[in-house]
Amino acid sequence: MSEYFSLSECDVIGFDLDHTLCRYNLKETSRLIYESFARYLVEHKGYDKDLLHLTPATWDFCFKGLVVDLEEGNLVKLAEDGTVLRLIFELSSYYQITFLALICDLVLSFVAAKYYFYDNYFDLPGALLCARAVDMLNKQGAEITSDFWKDIVAAIDHNYNTSAFREDTGTYFPSVKRCPGRYLQPCSDAVKRWLRSMKNSGKILLLITSSHSDYCRLVCEHILGSDFEELFDIIITNALKPGFFSLVPQQRPFRTLVDDVEESEGLPSLEKPGWYSQGNWPHLHELLKNMTNKTEPKVVYFGDSMRSDMFPACSFGKWETVMIVEEMEGEGVPRANATPSNSPTPSESPAEKKGKFEVRVKGCFSVSNQWGSYFVDVQKNEGEETRRLTWCCHSIHTYSTMAIPSIEAIADLPLDFKFQRFFSDKPITSGYYPRPPDSLLKWEEN
Repeated sequence: MSEYFSLSECDVIGFDLDHTLCRYNLKETSRLIYESFARYLVEHKGYDKDLLHLTPATWDFCFKGLVVDLEEGNLVKLAEDGTVLRLIFELSSYYQITFLALICDLVLSFVAAKYYFYDNYFDLPGALLCARAVDMLNKQGAEITSDFWKDIVAAIDHNYNTSAFREDTGTYFPSVKRCPGRYLQPCSDAVKRWLRSMKNSGKILLLITSSHSDYCRLVCEHILGSDFEELFDIIITNALKPGFFSLVPQQRPFRTLVDDVEESEGLPSLEKPGWYSQGNWPHLHELLKNMTNKTEPKVVYFGDSMRSDMFPACSFGKWETVMIVEEMEGEGVPRANATPSNSPTPSESPAEKKGKFEVRVKGCFSVSNQWGSYFVDVQKNEGEETRRLTWCCHSIHTYSTMAIPSIEAIADLPLDFKFQRFFSDKPITSGYYPRPPDSLLKWEEN
């Protein structure tokens, strides 16, 4: 395998939607998601109304990559070997002993029976809610059991279930429908040109999202325009990743849609391009083989979730994977200065592209005072600093071909641009574009 990766070598280019093609206003969206969950717990489960009140400092607790103990309510940040770096609410030898053995289960089974991994921004406010709910129960002297997690799941289902968008129930979907511009960031003209250029060059473009078709349509129309369907050969919604990759066809057949409602009968196979719901990787793979006339078409998939996108696409699909890691922008990596839609942009070479970046103000959840860096944990003891790679950083290096802060970061590059990929025997900084985050550069220096 070459140490370089190029989109021109791929037959099929696939994308996740949320926090990949679509960038969100994280501060507004996170507040909305937290409120939608908390309001349900207060109004339907009898939790204290204080759950609804947050201060700006409270958001420092939100940190992507935490693991929650579903039975005892502890939240944990893990090192690359699975041992504990930081923990809320209590530290015990139990955690130091068991997490090392558990770490493979977290990835390979996606959701271990006793733990949940918060690895995307749609989930993340739930970690804060879990911590606050457990804290309130502790102060009330109540026993912490798995019931608190059942309540959290009920809140998620109430807001995100299949019919919530159509029936205008919950808090999340009605709010986004009323004012999508408050939460969704339109794609730049550069990204739209990039997608069209790949389509015109003969690439097959996929959109695979776990969002339902009605919400997907609203998001895509806002970020790409009313003609967004022309950009993709195949659109798969309600994909229920990671099961899309890991389950056999009989467990998760493709379904056709009528007015954004799934047909009751599953399809025995996938015969032609189009818009589908649910589905599975083997049937998609057969269709891609027919479309490309290749026994093993080369596929690359862009996504933001290790659990739902990177690990299953890499492990089951044997796809190339590009991980969107917004935390890079909070650690010295310049943010792509996305040109607003309908603004003329002159043609630029990759060398001139450097002028299109600007230093980003500290992001919403980039580096936390509570939890530290997403990539490297720094702890001080008697004046000495100890730096350890996080499990999230290790996973990116293991299951991703490369990592970028956003689609905009590469949208102006030619398709035959050669990116350095992650390699097991190369420095862990090798696959980050346009540059590694500061914490990793400092770790490498030491």
